[in-house]
Amino acid sequence: MVVGRIGRPHGVRGEVTVEVRTDDPDRRFTAGAVLATEPAERGPLTVESVKWHSGTLLLRIAGVEDRQAAEAIRNTMLVVEVADLPELDDDSFYDHQLVGLTVQLVDGTVVGTVSGVRHDAAELLVVRRPGTHDLLVPFVTAIVPTVDLAAGHLVLTPPEGLLEL
Repeated sequence: MVVGRIGRPHGVRGEVTVEVRTDDPDRRFTAGAVLATEPAERGPLTVESVKWHSGTLLLRIAGVEDRQAAEAIRNTMLVVEVADLPELDDDSFYDHQLVGLTVQLVDGTVVGTVSGVRHDAAELLVVRRPGTHDLLVPFVTAIVPTVDLAAGHLVLTPPEGLLEL
């Protein structure tokens, strides 16, 4: 499970920016934390220090001493094992739990399959539909009232025109 992506270097002493992809960055990114990476050959990486600067997470990584070394690990994904993830509330889901679910209407008509989750200004489900383009569905209760992980599907109540986009 991706919890962050290393971005551009910050300064000349090896600090890197991190695009945070976890709801709990203070738990995941602490001094001494060892983070697995994708691609795996770039890690594991050990966090030496953590600070926030103007809303951006900055990390100092062991062995990354200058801007050139920081640039070499740019775009590295920081990952954790799914087994290490905490339990969520009943109405919250990890992305990997949603990917692969069948998307159906209230009457049981299959619309497609969740192929991804985008975290832009809002959370969007990427629904792959056979024979046509992917559909982006806002992941809100009014449009996705039911997620049934055990049954392997979610129910979609699309507003008028959503399926024709």
